[in-house]
Amino acid sequence: MFEQLLLARWQFAVTTVYHFLFVPLTMGLPIMIALMQTKYVRTGDPKYKTMTKFWGKLFIINFVLGVATGLVQEFQFGMNWSGYARFMGDIFGAPLAIEALAAFFIESTFIGIWVFGWDRLPKKIHCLCIWLVAFASNLSAVWILIANSFMQNPVGYQIVTQDNGMERAEMSSFSEVITNPYVLHQFPHVFTAGLCTAAFFVLGISAYHLAKGQYKPVFQSSFKLAAVVAIIASLAVAGVGHVQTQYLGQEKPMKLAAMEALWEDTEGAPLALFAGIDQENGMNTTEIGLPKMLSFMANNDFNSEVKGINNLQEQYVAQYGDGNYIPDVFSMFWSFRIMVGAGSVMVLLALLALLVAWRKKYHAGGAVNVLYKILLPAMALPYLANTFGWLIAEMGRQPWIVYGLQKTEDAVSTAMPDAYVLITLVGFTLLYLVLAIIDVKLIVKYAKKIDDEAKEPMAKEEGSLWI
Repeated sequence: MFEQLLLARWQFAVTTVYHFLFVPLTMGLPIMIALMQTKYVRTGDPKYKTMTKFWGKLFIINFVLGVATGLVQEFQFGMNWSGYARFMGDIFGAPLAIEALAAFFIESTFIGIWVFGWDRLPKKIHCLCIWLVAFASNLSAVWILIANSFMQNPVGYQIVTQDNGMERAEMSSFSEVITNPYVLHQFPHVFTAGLCTAAFFVLGISAYHLAKGQYKPVFQSSFKLAAVVAIIASLAVAGVGHVQTQYLGQEKPMKLAAMEALWEDTEGAPLALFAGIDQENGMNTTEIGLPKMLSFMANNDFNSEVKGINNLQEQYVAQYGDGNYIPDVFSMFWSFRIMVGAGSVMVLLALLALLVAWRKKYHAGGAVNVLYKILLPAMALPYLANTFGWLIAEMGRQPWIVYGLQKTEDAVSTAMPDAYVLITLVGFTLLYLVLAIIDVKLIVKYAKKIDDEAKEPMAKEEGSLWI
């Protein structure tokens, strides 16, 4: 059982992390593309049509890979996690079904209309299609997060004993499930993270072309839009993340305590910058921190008390029975710092990009060219932050798969041989590696050039740089 549980968790982690690489860009990029096409409809400037088509092509590549990797997720619920599916199917299945039948249906339908509707639909109707894609992409995320939020914070349910004596959770209030306080804090964080991802994606590729001095009209405008979105979104994601963390401190204090490696209840708790974590003995061997800052950030009060891991463990034993209710503190602590560190660098780079974007005269030399070269690899920063942020959300819930209702070890399938899980784990990992290589090659190929048909309308303005 232990090996099967470990293998099943690894398989789900690998497939989920890989799938989530595509999700934030799918949420944020169509919004930016819709803004570009709206500008084209309003002005008739062919530059904005070129921008829309260029970024739209990269969006389609990302969307297709995201769909392909997402399909695997649902099969795992029935194969590796049949205990979870049996116990939670009545609740978890509802938002997933709505996501597939409503949000994803709208998204995929209007993507098709948008792709094949150029010069066939009136401009305003065609532009409306990409706005509907942007809306549906984010609506899809809402339903997925509603399902996930129930796992983090169960609401609107009742436990029913079946004829065979086994218990299962059934939905008692659909309205409570969709207005879960957890999702009301979680979705704004994911939404702004999606905008950050899209903005840095556009910044990085635009900077590549500007550093080379090519296709300037398209990529100066793309860079300017991305810089504005980047500074707004990077500050917003930090702000809503702070609010979400305060919510966790009140409702899920173990997750916050693990993120900060805080072992004892502490008034005026410090914000740890570094900690040598000894989870076996429930302590930190070394610690460097900012005095009282954790208390202030958690409760807006420098002297307030923050609950510690050891005290919460005792409380949960009394509430839920014997067991270890402490997540992996080392992973939580450093994942949080990687996420925050990547976010802080993004704020700085977004500010610098904004200053460069709004200069009156184009210039690609000196420090500006250095910034352009930095922004290309900086495209990885939001992906880094997104990945570790999602790991925090999922690892911080352990040992529960549904907080307070079902432990992860009770959710795994008992009839699936370990060898089968191992084979599929290796198989999916290799398959996703191949898909990753294909995705990168396609993105690089189409990000390096603009279609020949788009160059002609710009030739007079740009001259030889379009060659």
